[in-house]
Amino acid sequence: MKKPVQCDVVEYSARKKLEERGVSIEDIAKIVYEMQVPYNPNLTIEDCYESTNAVLLKREIQHAILVGVELDQLAEEKKLSEPLQSLIDSDEGLFGVDETIALGSVFGFGSIAVTTFGYLDKQKVGIIHELDNRKEQVHTFLDDLVASIAASASARLAHRQRDIEENRRLEDIKKRENEELIG
Repeated sequence: MKKPVQCDVVEYSARKKLEERGVSIEDIAKIVYEMQVPYNPNLTIEDCYESTNAVLLKREIQHAILVGVELDQLAEEKKLSEPLQSLIDSDEGLFGVDETIALGSVFGFGSIAVTTFGYLDKQKVGIIHELDNRKEQVHTFLDDLVASIAASASARLAHRQRDIEENRRLEDIKKRENEELIG
């Protein structure tokens, strides 16, 4: 039986892939802030940074990052077979696998995450726009993955805000958030 890969190794690798591709946690947190501050004027960038980091603890997100970035890199190196090579290299509009992988990772954070992902996918906010326009690299998957991380972190903050408004105890809020991180 093969030994499973340790979760801290997977998390480190996913975070490293983001960094290597020019995406920082701060870049994502800025998007989260922009999405949530209209609904929570007391929101801080630190809240958004913390929520982004919490989302990156989810295995589903980590796995999606590793698969998507690997495919982007293989496309850059022209190591995929045709027609997949051309589909990913050109970010073909009707090739929806990139969105499918990214969308699959937001379902753990509810319909708010799903609708926010759709918005970010169309509007290309912040670093998502930059990735979409960096022509020296392939970011067919990465721009959507960043949108999914930002959408999930935004939804997480929206749920937390509601719990605070309902005067839930901080320990109960944290318990609920930790349950959401399973998987």
